[in-house]
Amino acid sequence: MEDFDLDHIDRAILRVLQEEGDISQAALSEKVGASPASCWRRIKALESAGVLGRTVRLVDPDKIGKGLNVFCQVKMKTHDPATRRDFEQFIASYREVLECYSMSGEWDYLIRAVVADVREYEGLLMRGILTHEAVLSSSSHFSLKCVKYTTALPMNVSR
Repeated sequence: MEDFDLDHIDRAILRVLQEEGDISQAALSEKVGASPASCWRRIKALESAGVLGRTVRLVDPDKIGKGLNVFCQVKMKTHDPATRRDFEQFIASYREVLECYSMSGEWDYLIRAVVADVREYEGLLMRGILTHEAVLSSSSHFSLKCVKYTTALPMNVSR
């Protein structure tokens, strides 16, 4: 994917939108020092270039009873492309799995799941992840507390 050429106003827009996705055009233009029409055109260009994705609202997992973060490392029996593709589609089908990364090093995948409690995770692991024929082993790590969580990517806004 080709880099999109961002100037300081584009970067300022991205920084603000990552923190306040529902900000009005007027408030955004005031924060970044550009007209509302210019901000709108820039946002549309950033969307067209794929720099800006869909707009979402973040939900507090504790408020909906899904406050347990579990990180699961998975080791595969084999690494052929078809098996990896099949496993990735399999993992993508679980709503509890919020993130899954193909990794370098000792473990092949790192999965982040959000569940209500250990019992719910046991079900995901024992009746889900470990049932895939290509999984050799796994190691689970339970988060004690969240020290830092952000969805905002770092943006240098300097000119």
